[in-house]
Amino acid sequence: MTMPSLHFTGLHHVSALTGRAERNHDFYTRVLGLRLVKKTVNQDDPRMYHLFYADGAGSAGSDMTFFDFPRAAREHRGNDSITRTTFRVTGREALAFWAERLTREGVPHGGIVTRDGRLHLDFEDPDGTLLSLIDDGGEGPRGVVNPLTDIPAAFQLQGLGYSGFTVTDLAPTRAFFERGLNLREVRTYPTGAFTTHVFQMGEGGPHAELHVTERDDLPRHRPGAGGVHHVALRVRDEAELRGWLAHLEAAGYPNSGQVNRHYFQSVYIRDPNGLVVELATDGPGFSVDEPLETLGEHLALPPFLEPRRADIEAHLRPLSLQGA
Repeated sequence: MTMPSLHFTGLHHVSALTGRAERNHDFYTRVLGLRLVKKTVNQDDPRMYHLFYADGAGSAGSDMTFFDFPRAAREHRGNDSITRTTFRVTGREALAFWAERLTREGVPHGGIVTRDGRLHLDFEDPDGTLLSLIDDGGEGPRGVVNPLTDIPAAFQLQGLGYSGFTVTDLAPTRAFFERGLNLREVRTYPTGAFTTHVFQMGEGGPHAELHVTERDDLPRHRPGAGGVHHVALRVRDEAELRGWLAHLEAAGYPNSGQVNRHYFQSVYIRDPNGLVVELATDGPGFSVDEPLETLGEHLALPPFLEPRRADIEAHLRPLSLQGA
């Protein structure tokens, strides 16, 4: 069962794990030029920081978030995991700028290569999270300029591109994407000896795709620092989110029900291979509890945790983020 009137407008955010929040903050703000737009806690475990990086305004579709696990071992890479996160830039000149910048910062990269008809620049963050910058050809939402970085506006990250998944068995993931999430498989391309399948959201574009590679040569991954916990897909508003809930119920897919994350409303669901996908509304956004000008400068707590602020702050480890 599919409902053609329901479709996502792209990636909303990607959430990963870091073993060192201070180093993570330096990389994503200073090296990649994103803005820390929210310093908060994991709402399900307030002893843990949750950091959000995005464009200059904290726009939906531009943010990558990190849960801070100071003693976490590195992720053991493998199957049934979210294996690549991409950000969009525009033009070969932008990718050349980034290749030079990464080299200057001592960040190893693979040079500019063509994959799936798009130019890519592959690298890792300090925890080993697999990242790529892709040339979006001017397609997709334009990021709001971040004035807090030295990166020229024309070369700043425009927002998230596609997310890459690796699975042992494509069939159940394909069924879930098509029946549960109303995605469409639109093409394939080779990834070494294997095949990657591209699933499109709505009208598509480099910001509205999930790329799934089926491999039979890898062990199952084990979570850890550098791993991606979940990918969130953009839902316009709460009315549309309720429509998705009704659709998932009718299609027989168990889910979390609507969860109030204060900055957006969410629904969580696992695909048959265990991958966590979140549906998240565009609003109300990160300025709901902080002025746009000072986003991320102080510890923000959702209303249900605010009465526990003193206790939460007492149990959080000291966190020194330059400029935050």
